[in-house]
Amino acid sequence: MSGAESFVPAPMYLTDAAAQRLGALVEEEGNPGLKLRVYVTGGGCSGFQYGFDFADTVGDEDTIIENGSASMVVDALSYQYLVGSTVDFEEGLAGARFIIKNPNATSTCGCGASFAV
Repeated sequence: MSGAESFVPAPMYLTDAAAQRLGALVEEEGNPGLKLRVYVTGGGCSGFQYGFDFADTVGDEDTIIENGSASMVVDALSYQYLVGSTVDFEEGLAGARFIIKNPNATSTCGCGASFAV
């Protein structure tokens, strides 16, 4: 052994609540091949912002995270900012939405849609 340590980042997680909601949305769309695409773009009040979309195609460098029959897709550029994150679904006074709990974020905005690293 060379003594060099390798770092393996923690994967991303899709909670059971998010997987259930995603499954219901996919069923409503009538396309069992749909996946939740999670991505990061520049902007927002904290520097970066999260985005959600549906995808029925997966790129060569995309990472797929599964929970049961529900799948989430993340592109390689976004994944570096989201490693170790958990995608959840919550319903409350602010409405129903997918949220990201990101351990890499050093600050977030009040609505939780943007962050800084």
